[in-house]
Amino acid sequence: MQLNFTRILAVLMLAVAAPAVAQEAHDTVNEANNPLTPKITINFHDYYIPSFIDTPGDPEANQFLLRGLIPSDMFGLPQLFRFTLPIATSPDVPSGYVTGLGDLTLMDLFILPKQGDVTLGIGPLLVVPTATDESLGSGKWQIGAAGVVVAPQSWGLLGGLVTYQTSFAGVEDREDVNLLTVQPILNINLSDGWYLRSSATWNFNLESGNSYIPVGAGVGKVFQLDKGVTMNAFVEPQYTVWHDGAGAPRWQIFAGVNFQFPVGR
Repeated sequence: MQLNFTRILAVLMLAVAAPAVAQEAHDTVNEANNPLTPKITINFHDYYIPSFIDTPGDPEANQFLLRGLIPSDMFGLPQLFRFTLPIATSPDVPSGYVTGLGDLTLMDLFILPKQGDVTLGIGPLLVVPTATDESLGSGKWQIGAAGVVVAPQSWGLLGGLVTYQTSFAGVEDREDVNLLTVQPILNINLSDGWYLRSSATWNFNLESGNSYIPVGAGVGKVFQLDKGVTMNAFVEPQYTVWHDGAGAPRWQIFAGVNFQFPVGR
């Protein structure tokens, strides 16, 4: 009887502990995918565009993005400093293709007090015209704002990133910039660190009117490395479901690897 009671007790303990362990695993995946997680982060992202809409010659393009995030409590305010530096290969008519640096984007997100499980970050944005060729950048200094909202769920992650930027200086004969982007974020957690994802960025060029909305569907996996480091690898094909004007990607492949490093105190 004592042996049977011990077995029953062990089964009950496992039944109670299993949901807690599963939720902890989901929380780890959510943290790895949360753009507002206050950890030092390095992202290696790549957009491969094999086809454009209404573009003669059927050109291809590729944009590798080096991204980083540094948390800070400067002036007693929690904030996340983010940067994005592109290394792009773009069509250059009539010579073929050109490869080089694109424009550097900087943003500083101030983290507002949580509303339940919802976290909001908002702050200024600056684009520096660092492009090494006019095909790879706007030639304009740009200023604007960015906002991020994230709502972790027991099953995954909901969120969104909105940016607006407009030019204020730069090469006079280049077109002014007036750009709005919206990036819905949806993650559905599976098991063993796997998850489904959709994070395509909608682009609205308010200057020229050329705009497009892609939709993505991909998969990723989160790995726990030594010393609290997290690695997150993913691939997400994205297809443009609406466009206004020529030159939008017909479809593209977004892939990357993220590393999060714990911040020592």
